[in-house]
Amino acid sequence: MPLVTRNIEPRHLCRQTLPSVPSELECVTNITLANVIRQLGSLSKSAEDIFGELFTQANTFASRVSILVERVDRLQVKVTQLDPKEEEVSLQGINSRKAFKSSTTQDQKLFDRDSLPVPVLETYRTCNTPPPLNILSPYRDDGKEALKFYTDPSYFFDLWKEKMLQDTKDIMKEKRKHRKEKKENPNRGNVNPRKIKTRKEEWEKLKMGQEFVESKDKHGPAGYPSNMVYQNGSIGSSESMDGSCYPPPPQTDSIVPPPPSFPDDSLPPPPLEFR
Repeated sequence: MPLVTRNIEPRHLCRQTLPSVPSELECVTNITLANVIRQLGSLSKSAEDIFGELFTQANTFASRVSILVERVDRLQVKVTQLDPKEEEVSLQGINSRKAFKSSTTQDQKLFDRDSLPVPVLETYRTCNTPPPLNILSPYRDDGKEALKFYTDPSYFFDLWKEKMLQDTKDIMKEKRKHRKEKKENPNRGNVNPRKIKTRKEEWEKLKMGQEFVESKDKHGPAGYPSNMVYQNGSIGSSESMDGSCYPPPPQTDSIVPPPPSFPDDSLPPPPLEFR
């Protein structure tokens, strides 16, 4: 439901009961002109209120900007006077300093009765008072105020308060749950996290060639086995080498082709000393 801040009165210029006059047309003309003048007066009053609010807001904004400019100037002077080459600050000195705390005051009571605009306050004063339903409150069995069933200004505040209390209960419940899990599993936080693979490690593996990547992964992240000779000229030993570095031995049950047989006639004659 929109709230009308300013009303221009009168709304209807000619809707009025005519008195008993000899010239009705002249009477209607005079009434219309008078209502137009009243509308212009109401419009000028609303314009005065609008420009007054703009003037107040502009003054508040200007005062805040001037305060901010002064703070920036003081900070600029401090920064220009600070020379990191001459003034050395140790890590212990940084940790011993107190944390920064702002001294600015926050705006409060923004929606108070005193902060209402003048047109809204005038509209509020022209409203009718609620019916005296509080007379019936002593006769209720539930102890509630009878007037709150007709109008309850604190309804939205109570609704917000219930939501905030429920959120606080949920947060405390979650904290108790985490605290209980931490007591049941005390070594939960000491688990070694999984090492994150980076692109730099991948390029380090590929630096010596694609054929060494698989061998390096098999021997662990520390690199190749020590004292082992590779094709790139590095020195290594075969003590820590496993069978994966050598080609697999031939299987025993594989079929080996027999050597070619030659007929006796094709052989050369034996030497004379063996005859």
